[in-house]
Amino acid sequence: MATLSIRIDLGPGNRVGPGKIQLLEMIAEHGSISAAGRAIGMSYRRAWTLTEALNTGFGRPVVEVQIGGRSGGGARLTAFGTALVRAYRAIDAAAAEAAAPFLNGLAGETFTPDADSASGQGEGAPVGRTG
Repeated sequence: MATLSIRIDLGPGNRVGPGKIQLLEMIAEHGSISAAGRAIGMSYRRAWTLTEALNTGFGRPVVEVQIGGRSGGGARLTAFGTALVRAYRAIDAAAAEAAAPFLNGLAGETFTPDADSASGQGEGAPVGRTG
């Protein structure tokens, strides 16, 4: 079965996609950047770099970290980070639902390359333009 993967480009150097969102979900679940990275097979350095990229890209914390001490360090999503994950998952679900008939067609069930039933435009029509 064909699947859809959403990456949202928010500006130069600021992107959110399935990998970063999964990392955020694992940080929320495990309370640690290193544990989150391990859970998805990602190095600590890569997990830390992606976390910092999110915090920098949005200009506000997505993840807050607590440096180690007696009880050890930790990390948690900020309210904004939690809202980011929810918004991404909502966009992903809506896009998957809208794309399902086309993905099923591409997977060989009903795909006809010369038909464009979604837009009413025939083959060769400019994509994303009307009129």
